[in-house]
Amino acid sequence: MAKCVVIADDLTGANATGGDLKKMNYKAYTVMNMDGIEPDVLKDCDCILYPTDSRGVDAAIAYDRVYKAAESFMSDEVVVYGKRIDSTLRGNCGSETDAILDCLGDDYIAVVAPCSPASGRVVIGGYMLVNGVPLHRTDIASDPKCPIHTSEVAKIFKKQTVNKTASIYMKHISKGKDALITSIQKHLDKGARILLMDCVTQEDLDVIADAVLEMGLKFVTVDPGPFTATMARRLIAPKTSGNDKILAVVGTVNPNAKIQMEYLWRIQRVHNIFVDSKKLLEDESRKAEIDRVIEEALDYGDHSVVTITGDGIYPDNRIDFSKYMTKWNCSLDEVTTRINEAFAEIADRILEQDKTFKGMYTSGGDVTVSVCRRFEAAGIHLHGEVLPLAVYGEFIKGKYNGLKIITKGGSQGDVDAISRCILYMKEKLYI
Repeated sequence: MAKCVVIADDLTGANATGGDLKKMNYKAYTVMNMDGIEPDVLKDCDCILYPTDSRGVDAAIAYDRVYKAAESFMSDEVVVYGKRIDSTLRGNCGSETDAILDCLGDDYIAVVAPCSPASGRVVIGGYMLVNGVPLHRTDIASDPKCPIHTSEVAKIFKKQTVNKTASIYMKHISKGKDALITSIQKHLDKGARILLMDCVTQEDLDVIADAVLEMGLKFVTVDPGPFTATMARRLIAPKTSGNDKILAVVGTVNPNAKIQMEYLWRIQRVHNIFVDSKKLLEDESRKAEIDRVIEEALDYGDHSVVTITGDGIYPDNRIDFSKYMTKWNCSLDEVTTRINEAFAEIADRILEQDKTFKGMYTSGGDVTVSVCRRFEAAGIHLHGEVLPLAVYGEFIKGKYNGLKIITKGGSQGDVDAISRCILYMKEKLYI
């Protein structure tokens, strides 16, 4: 039985959420007729998406369809129940949320996080904006079947639900998980069952997820898909991780790399190994450190992403290169090249021993150059841009001809830049 069940108000929405889950290598099925599918077909399924085609129908009919769907999928094995709503709050958001809560029981709450950062849908101060424009002032608002008359999320839900709602604003979320937990508990103590969250970025969704999980709440995610995917990442290991692995080598010490890597480790299942970069500069410790990192990297279990990260992303571990320049009477470039070549050797030997690595990510131009030289690559066949200053391609000739690679400058991108690169690579390998 699937561990994630998402009931969507239409087929397009179900498929969109399934696409988000597929990016994380979950095996997802959109099911339109349970009677027409043999149980064996779904036995290896991670996530089921079920559309009720209820966006434009009467609220009572929508309630009934969602309740029956939730009832049919209820199971002790399910750890994430999702109610997929329209990204612009059209339809029967409130009554459908009531239906799934009534079905699951009084100990469940609904966490409504109706933001979709990638498509410009955000909620701030309780108001939904679409690409910076209040929802009720967009063309979407004049939908003939499901018109929208307000941008206030609370007004939309309160008009449609019989449950008590509570709005939780950015001032609480921006203060971090602990402040958010305090705010959530306050509203729960007052009887709220539907929590309406401000959310602008994926980082906001991460904070909300962390708070809800730490509180041990039984919950239903109510959103256009990203928040459900955020919860699934934290709670469900894909049944089928595939044979294709991704090796990420991050040697840059730019402060932005620390933020981006910590974000990646928080939202994706990653096996990380830190490299003691200082040991790579000493002859007596260099080989042992390289061997240790390789051994740990190959023992990655069922993780599909392995990251090799220089400990220099943390300021306390930064190396004073001047003493090595004096010791060896050489330039700074020659000293740092010794570290970069060690990272390249680590990558080379991992790929030699484990042929299931089909994709690679590198961060830092000097590391990428060292990797290309070690691999004896003639070049990189560029296929496209992932995001500014991050490109996707494959090695030309050399030891790993055809190996897919994404390379990005160490200082470039927002907090989710590396995570986006890894997701992009997963899509190329798995879909």
